Amino acid sequence: MTSEEEADTAVSPDEVQPPEAGPLRQPIVAVLGHVDHGKTSLLDWVRGTAVVSREAGAITQHIGATEVPFETITNICGTLLPEENIRLPGLLFIDTPGHHSFSTLRTRGGQLADLAVLVVDVREGFKPQTVESLQILRRSKTPFIVALNKLDRLPGWRTRKGPFLASHVRQSTTAQTAFQERIWEVVRTLGEHGFDSALFTEVQDFQKTIALVPTSVKQSGEGVPELFMLLMGLAQRYLEGRLTLHPGPAEGTVLEVKEERGLGKTLGVIIYNGILRDSDTLVIGATPEPVVTHVRSLLQPRPLDEIRDPRQQFDTVSEVRAAAGLKVVAPDLGGVIAGAPFYGVPQGDDIAPVLEQLAEEMESNVTLADRGLTVRADAIGSLEALAFELQAASAPIMRAMVGDVSRRDVRIAETAPVEQRAILAFGVNVLPDAREALVESEVKLFEANVVYQLVDEYNEWLEELKREQARTLREEFPHPGKFEFLEGHTFRTRDPAVFGVRVLAGRIMVGQKVLRPDNSVIGRIRSMRSGEQGLKEATQGDEVAIAVTEVTVGRQVDEGDILYIEMDERDVVRLREENVKLTPDEEDVIGELQRFKKGDSPFWGR
Repeated sequence: MTSEEEADTAVSPDEVQPPEAGPLRQPIVAVLGHVDHGKTSLLDWVRGTAVVSREAGAITQHIGATEVPFETITNICGTLLPEENIRLPGLLFIDTPGHHSFSTLRTRGGQLADLAVLVVDVREGFKPQTVESLQILRRSKTPFIVALNKLDRLPGWRTRKGPFLASHVRQSTTAQTAFQERIWEVVRTLGEHGFDSALFTEVQDFQKTIALVPTSVKQSGEGVPELFMLLMGLAQRYLEGRLTLHPGPAEGTVLEVKEERGLGKTLGVIIYNGILRDSDTLVIGATPEPVVTHVRSLLQPRPLDEIRDPRQQFDTVSEVRAAAGLKVVAPDLGGVIAGAPFYGVPQGDDIAPVLEQLAEEMESNVTLADRGLTVRADAIGSLEALAFELQAASAPIMRAMVGDVSRRDVRIAETAPVEQRAILAFGVNVLPDAREALVESEVKLFEANVVYQLVDEYNEWLEELKREQARTLREEFPHPGKFEFLEGHTFRTRDPAVFGVRVLAGRIMVGQKVLRPDNSVIGRIRSMRSGEQGLKEATQGDEVAIAVTEVTVGRQVDEGDILYIEMDERDVVRLREENVKLTPDEEDVIGELQRFKKGDSPFWGR
C-alpha cells in the first residue's frame, strides 16, 4: 500500500475491536461496480431470483437490500465456514446502481456499509464506474473485496458449481494461463490506483492487501462459497466491535422515497443500529426542514427476498432490529430525500435532542469559498462526493445544497467570476423559474447523474472558456508582428506601394504602422489581399499582398527586407499585465523591438 489511508480501505486496523459478549448485528455489505459486470446477478444467484432480468435494460435503477441469513450462508460455504466460530446472524446486502448511490448512504459514524464487494468483469477489467467506485471506497475508508466475475468467459474455462479452488485445479493449461494473465492485469491496475492486491489464497494480511475472489455468478455460482467465507470471516475478525447490537432507539438511512398504490408515499430504509417499533415517532431528514411523523406500518421482506422487487408479500411486523432493510409506511413524507438520516423515538421520549442531532447530520461537510461554483445534489452524501472531486480539481464552491435548482441559485451564480459562473446539478430537477432565469443569464448549467461525468463536463467547458478568452485577448490587444518583403513580388512601387509578404511571426493587421529595424516608421498598412479576397489580418505562415501608404519601393523599402509592426510601449506592458499568452516567436519579436528602441529608451517595454 502507498499510505495508511489506502491500507484502511482493505481492512482498517482501527476497526479491529476486542470481542464483545453481547449479540452481533448483521454486517451491511454494499455491492458496487460498473454497469453489467454482475452486481445484481451475484445476489440473484444467492436468492434464486431474477431481479436483473426485470430491471430496465438489465441495469439496476434503484438501491435494493437483501437479507441473507446464516443458514443460507452455511449451505453455500459448506465446510469452508466452521459454524462454531461464527457469531454473525447473516449478511445484509445493498445492491447499488453503481454510479453514485453508495455515496448517499451515510450514517452518523461515516459510511453506511461495513464492507463492500467490488464486482469486476474479469475480461473487461476496470471501467469508468469501477474507477469511481474505487475512489468512493478509498474516500469512505470502507473495507472491500474484489469479485472477479464472469470466469466462464475466459478462453477454455469450464465453470463448475461450488468453490473456485476445486474448479481451478481441473482447468486446462490454456484456461489457467488466461486466468493468471487476467489476475496480473487486475493486480497491476489496482496498484496504479494505490492498492496492494492478490488472489485471496495468497493474501498474508487482509488489513493491508485487497483479496481477489474469482467468481462466475450467472452460470454456476463458482467462487461464491469463498466470497461468502471471506465476508463472514473478515467481518467477525476485524469488525466485531462495530457490529455489536445496541438495544436503543433505531438509527437508519433512507434508501429511496416511493409512491405506491394502496400505500401512498413509502420509505425504503436501512436500520443500522437499534430497534424500530411501530409505535415510534419518526424524525427524518428532509428539505427545507426535518419531518416529524409516526409509523403507520413496518413492512419487512422475508429472508432472501428483495426490498426493491419482492417475490413474496412483505410481512407486517411490530418491530425490526438492526441491521435490516424494510419499507416504512408513514404520513407527511414530503421533502424527505434519499440518503437522509432517520431516527425512531419511543413513545413518551423527548424528540428535541434527536432534532438537534439530525440538524447536525443534515449539514454537509463541504468547504465553501467567497466566490465559486453553485452545486446542487440529491443527497448529502452525493453532495459531499461531488464537492470532493471538484475541490480535488481546484474548483472552489460558493454554494452547495441538497435539492432542486432554484431561481435563487441562478441569481447567486451570476455573481461569480466568469470561469465559475456555473451550476452543477447532480441527480436533481431544475425548477421552471430557474430554467427561465437561465435563459436570461450567462450562467452555464451542467446536469448529470454520474460524478465524474459532471466534473469532466465542467472541466471541458472551463478549458474551452479559457481558450476563448485567450482568443479574445489576442484579438483585442495589438500583437507583435514580423514579415518579409518577398523577392519578385513588387506589384506597385508607390501611392500606395503594393507588394507580397510572408508573415514570419505574430500577426499583421490593416491599419498598423510598418517599422524598419533602424526603428523608423515608414508607412501604414492600408489594405491586404489573398488572391481576390480582402483580409483584415494575416498570421504566421500566411503569404499576402499588402498596400502600404507613404512608401516607395526602392527608397524606404526593398525586396528581401525584414519589417515589423510598430508597437506602443504601453501595449507591451499591458500584454504582460493581462497575462496574454504569446508564442515563443512573438516573444522573440518583442525582444528584437526592445533592441531597436533601447537607444531612445533603455527600459522600453520592460
